[in-house]
Amino acid sequence: MTQPQSVCAGILQLDIQKGEADLNLKNALRGIHRLSEKGADLAVLPEMWSCGFDYPHLGMHAKKTPEILDTLSGLAKKSGLMIAGSLPEEDQGNIYNTLYLMDKNGSLSGSYRKIHLFEPNQEKLYFQPGDHAQVCETSAGPVGLMTCFDLRFPELCRFLALDGARMVIISAQWPQSRIQHWDILLQARAIENQIFIVAANSWGRDDQLKFPGHSQIISPTGERLAYLEDAEAETTATLEFINIFNARKQFDCLLERVPSAYGL
Repeated sequence: MTQPQSVCAGILQLDIQKGEADLNLKNALRGIHRLSEKGADLAVLPEMWSCGFDYPHLGMHAKKTPEILDTLSGLAKKSGLMIAGSLPEEDQGNIYNTLYLMDKNGSLSGSYRKIHLFEPNQEKLYFQPGDHAQVCETSAGPVGLMTCFDLRFPELCRFLALDGARMVIISAQWPQSRIQHWDILLQARAIENQIFIVAANSWGRDDQLKFPGHSQIISPTGERLAYLEDAEAETTATLEFINIFNARKQFDCLLERVPSAYGL
């Protein structure tokens, strides 16, 4: 598959209403349509965007996920837009927090089950963890996938970069109380791996938690190419993949690794 020289990436910052799948889907489709009108090639949605962390009804929401994916597939094919976001998935009685990536022809490029579950939010009581990283081959080239708490684990993002990812998509519900960490870690993952980061966070409230947005797109040198503040909104930025080459031409953080010195 020929890799494009650039991609217009879009991030969609949603006010997710817990348990309200129909309303959330309607809002997401409107936002995706607006991104399409802005010329986006890719739309990234937040974590668990269809229902939030509606723990008592996760099984019911997971049963709706195939129908939601069919809707996104049709929209992707109609608009020529790649679409990514995390949804509940049921498999053999287990529920996973799964990040799906739909390509612009309507096919599913891949899916990633969240590996690192956030215990303070009781995720381990309701979700089964994933067990492998995922780089998807897409019309935009190789794309790595991560979900929220995964951002705190540099090994995962490094593996995705080593596996050829030119951009890593992050779908999240990251709260206000630790938003400074989100901002710093997004830049760190981009800088240390010299790749693009496309990260969508939610905005609004879920019980006592406030989600402040701060969805953003980061360049391989740590520059913020796009940023959303405290509001439900969407925006885009163009990823020029030559910038990865230019960054690594100065010094290549992946090539200069010495795994034997790290006990690996």
